[in-house]
Amino acid sequence: MAPQISPSILSADFTRLADDVAIIAGAADWVHVDVMDNHFVPNLTLGLPVVEALLKTSALPLDCHLMIEDPDRWAPQYAEAGAGSVTIHAEAAKAPIRTLRTIRAAGARAGLGINPATPVEPYEDLLGEIDMLLLMTVEPGFGGQRFLDVVLPKVRRARALIGDRPVWLQVDGGVSAETIERCAEAGADVFVAGSAVYGADDPAEAVRKLRGQAEEAAAR
Repeated sequence: MAPQISPSILSADFTRLADDVAIIAGAADWVHVDVMDNHFVPNLTLGLPVVEALLKTSALPLDCHLMIEDPDRWAPQYAEAGAGSVTIHAEAAKAPIRTLRTIRAAGARAGLGINPATPVEPYEDLLGEIDMLLLMTVEPGFGGQRFLDVVLPKVRRARALIGDRPVWLQVDGGVSAETIERCAEAGADVFVAGSAVYGADDPAEAVRKLRGQAEEAAAR
């Protein structure tokens, strides 16, 4: 699959989110929305009301990444609101199969997120229940962290487990011009980039450059 870029608005200006989403609309594939509850991760960010507001203005589908304590309760509401993709964390979900199926039934792509220290192999049997597997390449909670190279072998193992299934492999955390090629070579095809996009003078051009790097690396 051709690489896809999902800029994270965690690094955008929260006072002008609609404008910052519009800036990358012609270059990106998704808008990555990090939902954090200050329980599952040590940070508090955006919630359902902000997602509902963004859905009214965004020309791109929303890629909602729920880093929250009770995704079984809340995830379906994001899908029902109109999010294009909703990812729950394996470490937090109590009934992942039911929740993933509910997300799909509401019309969104269902994603399963895994933290850096969580092995991917125990979740192989869930690959048929998801549309995307998200591997965290930093400890979740804050933007601007340094990429964890230790996760790259897991990316390769995940790609092997996915095989020919129609499941996207997303990496999230520390993705930049310095790291995206390693991620693509390891098998990732969806890339979340926050600081690398919104910290650039021209966010849209930053997205285009990241896409070009990922395409070249995937071709190799």
